Amino acid sequence: MSATAFTKVVVLLGGLALAGLIGSVPAESATNPPQQTITEDARAAVAQMGKSLLANQFSFQARTLRVYADKNGELLHIAHVMKATVRRPDKLRIDVTGDDGSHQLIYDGKTVVLFSADTKRYSTISAPNTIQGMMEQVMARRGIDFPLADFLTDDPAKAFLFGVTSGREVNAVTIDGAPYRHLLFEQPPGIELELWVEKNDRALPRRLIVTYRDLPGQPNFVAELSDWNFSVHPADAEFTFRPPEGAVQVELKPAAAAPTKPKGSRQ
Repeated sequence: MSATAFTKVVVLLGGLALAGLIGSVPAESATNPPQQTITEDARAAVAQMGKSLLANQFSFQARTLRVYADKNGELLHIAHVMKATVRRPDKLRIDVTGDDGSHQLIYDGKTVVLFSADTKRYSTISAPNTIQGMMEQVMARRGIDFPLADFLTDDPAKAFLFGVTSGREVNAVTIDGAPYRHLLFEQPPGIELELWVEKNDRALPRRLIVTYRDLPGQPNFVAELSDWNFSVHPADAEFTFRPPEGAVQVELKPAAAAPTKPKGSRQ
């Protein structure tokens, strides 16, 4: 694979955005969000989720299924399995395996490495010294989408509700024998968010579905989250990239190389 082809891989890392970006990290310069009409129970559930996700260190897994358009405009699906390891404020590791191969994102507080295990090519980018700073500066400016971004910011609840205009609790459901709150939110233009969180004091997210009602075919993104572990103690070595034998470093091209996402896209 040529360096040019690899550039496309790492910009999309994991096939069309590293297993699927859910939400955009709100930049400091963003305009004020519209007035919200969110019920107290829905707001409280998201607030509790956000509090839980502010833990100093944790890991989780996610299975994702997202829609993409092929060269003929037909809507197809691509699946990924992802494991994320977080150590606040400045360490993050994402391991992705999917229909398009295996990829990694490794952030050590100073640099971000994007690595394609199948091609043994990688790119290194300088980064700020916080996870959110990295996502805002490196990911946004370079046009690299980030998986489940809202859940990893300095304020997960605020990030998730950014741009949302209405929200409510639909009902309580049982998933694998445990109770969950089923929440529904609307984010203009035409984005519908369904979030399932544990019906307890942790309110950890279990499922998220993002549907684009105003796009042809109403495509969606589905993420099933599991294996939340707040007892992990990841060492520095987990966030240190060591190129395997035969690996080649290539330059990451500017954001213009990435495909344009629909306005308001959370993918």
